[in-house]
Amino acid sequence: MNHTQHYTLCFSCPDRVGIVARVAGFFAELGGWILRSSQHAEEDDNRFFMRVEVRADSVACGLAELRRRFATIADECEMDWRISDSAVRKRVVILVSRQKHCLYDLLERWESGELDIEIPCVISNHDDARGLVEWHGIPYHHVPMGSDDKAEAWAEIERLFLESGGETMVLARFMQILPPALCERFAGRIINIHHSFLPSFVGASPYRQAWTRGVKQVGATCHYVTAELDQGPIIDQDVVRVGHGDSVGDLVRYGKDVEKAVLARGLRDHLEDRVLVNGRRTVVL
Repeated sequence: MNHTQHYTLCFSCPDRVGIVARVAGFFAELGGWILRSSQHAEEDDNRFFMRVEVRADSVACGLAELRRRFATIADECEMDWRISDSAVRKRVVILVSRQKHCLYDLLERWESGELDIEIPCVISNHDDARGLVEWHGIPYHHVPMGSDDKAEAWAEIERLFLESGGETMVLARFMQILPPALCERFAGRIINIHHSFLPSFVGASPYRQAWTRGVKQVGATCHYVTAELDQGPIIDQDVVRVGHGDSVGDLVRYGKDVEKAVLARGLRDHLEDRVLVNGRRTVVL
């Protein structure tokens, strides 16, 4: 990760000649020192994607003025865009149920500074992780979720998320289906992780089902949450090979390791403004 304070411009727009030159010229006029730049064109959709990092101390205006000035170009090019400041830590609210391996991993990465974020709170439908979370000095909210009061529970989760100033919601093995309205309200801001067996082995004991079928790999998928269960735009994936000598327990252990790594990578790409959604796909720059 680049530790020099920088502004990150990330955008997509209809493709045309001269976009890169226009953006580079805009920053050059402000004295902007470009640290890195990446772009991609989707020919089938005629859409262009770009991410640019610029040294903050080289730009001849503040962030608010930078955004105001760039808005003119963005409007002309019909851009879906954002500019962020690396010095401002993004606020990530974590949701967890009883499986805590992803929560442990995210907290360790946060504690060590690997994830340079604020975690204003952790929310769970169980009380199991309270000791772990509060030991880290993070507020813990237990929101029970019975079959008769799910609407109220989700309303409370949304209230806590907004009240805490949450920008990104991470489902760290949160085993509840989000209401469609919540998915739409926070589109592109809710990240989930799930094992690689969907849709082949659904329901209880997917690893045992997979072991019974003799699968040769296990893996995980990190994606944005949409109203269509586990079908949102994919941010990251990975797999690990397994053999006939591996037990069900081995598969579970391998799967947890992959889930932790993939969730951390996907979250980092999201926080660094590397992920641009293009319909059901993502472009990760």
